[in-house]
Amino acid sequence: MASRSGPAKNILVKLIVGAGTASPSPPVGPALGSKGVKAMDFCKEFNARTAHLTPGLPVSCLITIRPDRSFSFETKSPPTAFLIMRAAGIEKGAARYAAGDAPVGRISLKHVYEIAKIKQKDSQLSGVSLEAVARSVIATAKTVGVEVLR
Repeated sequence: MASRSGPAKNILVKLIVGAGTASPSPPVGPALGSKGVKAMDFCKEFNARTAHLTPGLPVSCLITIRPDRSFSFETKSPPTAFLIMRAAGIEKGAARYAAGDAPVGRISLKHVYEIAKIKQKDSQLSGVSLEAVARSVIATAKTVGVEVLR
């Protein structure tokens, strides 16, 4: 009995790449090359789309690879933890942060709402209220050891 395989499906690849600095070296090259996509084609298009951003700013990217090996991608805002640490002026968050530990940095509610406005522009958060996104930012800040001043 012959096995039937359904229609070929799209493959999703999620990467975080520096704005304007994508190159076929890791992580881009291996992630796309193993799926049959020319990494250089992606890099040229990604760098063109992110040219207006600060070079090297980490940008989340969701790449859809179709069965014919063509691709499309959507860029998103930088990771929330990165934005929090940049606002706090720190390089690194706490590896393990528990209640009672000294915070590694501090940000104000104004920073929280500015970060929430940036994150709310992402398509996955478009219908979510600013307050809900801000609460999520506060939770992430606690996770990385940054205190939110009220």
